[in-house]
Parts: sequence; C-alpha cells; structure tokens
Amino acid sequence: MTPPQKPLLLQVEGWRFIPHSYAIVNAHQLLELLGSPGVLLRHRDKPFVVPEWTPVNGLLDPEEERAIAGIPDLAAGEQPDVIYRISYPYDFSASSAGRLCVFGTAEFGRVPDYYLMGAPSLREGMRQSNTLVVTPSRWSRDGFLEDGADPGRVFVVPHGVDPATFRPLPDDEREALRERLGFRHFTFLTVGRMGRNKGISSLLKAFAAIAERHPDSRLALKGIDAIYPSRDLMAQEAGGLTAAERERVNERLIYLGATMSEREMAELYQASDVYVTPYLAEGFNLPALEAAACGLPVICTRGGPTDDFTAPEFGLRIESRRRREEEVAGWVVDPDPDHLLHLMRSVLDDPSICARAFAAGPQFVHSRFTWKHAADRLLEVLANG
Repeated sequence: MTPPQKPLLLQVEGWRFIPHSYAIVNAHQLLELLGSPGVLLRHRDKPFVVPEWTPVNGLLDPEEERAIAGIPDLAAGEQPDVIYRISYPYDFSASSAGRLCVFGTAEFGRVPDYYLMGAPSLREGMRQSNTLVVTPSRWSRDGFLEDGADPGRVFVVPHGVDPATFRPLPDDEREALRERLGFRHFTFLTVGRMGRNKGISSLLKAFAAIAERHPDSRLALKGIDAIYPSRDLMAQEAGGLTAAERERVNERLIYLGATMSEREMAELYQASDVYVTPYLAEGFNLPALEAAACGLPVICTRGGPTDDFTAPEFGLRIESRRRREEEVAGWVVDPDPDHLLHLMRSVLDDPSICARAFAAGPQFVHSRFTWKHAADRLLEVLANG
C-alpha cells in the first residue's frame, strides 16, 4: 500500500487588496491554490512599495475576498516546504524553506539592481542561492537572462482570466450595458497607469487622426488614480499634440480613474469595441488578455509579451522595432505610429474584424489562459522546480 503523500506546505509572501497587477495576480493564484489538493496554504503580507497605498475592499466578490483574507500565516513551529514571494522590490533574501521562488517582471528587458532586495545584483543573488524565478512572459524571461539569471531556474507562468467574469455578452445585454454606461459611440479602450511605457502619446496622436475622419468615435482611458498619478501622466503624454489635435481628442475623451471591481472592469471591456495597447514595455499586459476574453479585437505592439497570447483571429499586431532605451538602461519595442493608425482605421472600416474577434478571442483565451491554467503551472514549478 502506497503511503499518503505529505502535503506541500506553501507560504506565499505578497500583496493583497490593492489595484496593482501583482496583488491581482496573487489574489487569483491564492484562490486557485486554496482548492488544490495536497497543498497547505499560508500567507504573509509584504510591505507595499509605496507606504501610502491603502488596501481596499470590493475588488473581488465578497466571498472571494473573505477566503483570501482568511488564509493564515505560518503557525509557531511550522516549516514551509516552499516560500513564494510576489511583491516589489524582488526579495532574494535568505529563507528557511526548502525552496524559494520569487515572482518578477522585466518590463524593459532588464532587471536592474534597484529592482532587488537581499542581493547586490541578479547574477549575484542567483549565484549565492538556489532561488527560482517565476515571470509571466517570454519577453520578461529574456530580461532576467540578460542580467545573468540561470536559464534553468527561470520559469514562464502566464497570467489568466476568470472566464465567468471576463466573457462576451449577448447582443441585447451588451446594448443595455452600453446604454447604462453611456457608451453610445464606437469606442477604443486602453487600461493602465498611463505612463510613457504604455504608449499613450502614440495612442492620443493616432486617435486625433481617427477623430478627424470618424467624429463619432470615442477614446476611453482607464487609469489607476488610487496608486498612480494617472490623470497627470495622461496630460503629460498629450504634450505632443497640436492645439487642433488636442481639441479633437478632448471632445471625445472618456477618462475613468476610480478604482473598479473586476466585474466593473469586465463591463468596461464588454461595453467597448476595440482594445488598443501600443506599449513600449510590459511584463505581460493583463488588460489585453482580459479584453480578448471579452471578445474585443486587441491592437497591440508586435515583439513584446502579447505575442505569447494573441492570435491573428483577434490580435492585430503593430509593427515595431526593438531599440535600446538609455533612460532606463533597458529595451523597448517601439510601435510604428503609421501602422497603429492603419489598424485603428481598419477596425472602423471593416466590421468583420470585430465580429471575428468576438468569437475567436474568448475561445482562445478560455481554453489556454485561465487562472486555473496559471495556478496549475505555478504549482508544478513550486513543487518540482
């Protein structure tokens, strides 16, 4: 008779209950791991990188938040088999666990020393320990390798979506939602902190040209005012517009900065027509995946992490060139502004693009990129390396 396998005692150290991608990823991984047989789950909160950040309720359903809040810390005498850290700076300091795994992203294709704590450099931190690294995309993994990580110890674990929340709506429900939210025109959407790496200046410039030919179109920008100065960053990115372009954009701009629950975010995607993300640097770009799961065409930069989870049936990739960005001592993928404008015009001129994405995007994402897929892959890495 085979003796029962000892449960894996897993201590997660990370962020919870703030509208930051690391906390969102952590929350969904925790929910999936809570249901995993053979796992004893513990959690310890890590300090926020900005002390003024304040936890909020209502990002997830109340039952889900109660489940996450109820995960205990290690009891006296408990010795974890694995510690998994998901916060910033990336904590490579020594642990008493048999295995240490650190989550991180290399948005600019690099892992500078100031991203780290507990190690003078990534190369040295990995040389001095057997720490594993989890990162969500091949682009990000390449950034860790460029700064000296051992390729055999850096694992790609993509992010996911909750298919019950991020899904397309039937036509009648969608029209009722658009009426309730006031989305009465063809709407382009982007989500993020509105910094330069998100390509907001290129998007505003392209939309100014779109609005000249299609005055009924709208651009919705969803910032994260609770933890970033998103509105101010957006205003800075608009600095390259002419007075005439600024007037055309401002008359058709929908800016949303308040914190929204996941269900409210799903409604924002469901009420929009196209998701546009002409980013220069990203670790993964979770909103693009969520938008595809809701049935939107996704216009995104070619050559970055979205290559991992977009397909031609719903992903329209902007031609780009990889170049060195000296300001951050890293790399970016620079989207071609003319091709961005061409793709934005194409979805307005050809309704079949939206119709095709409405069917293909959810099917693709739900079959490959759910949080269940992500947690299963993460657990495989944590347990086996």
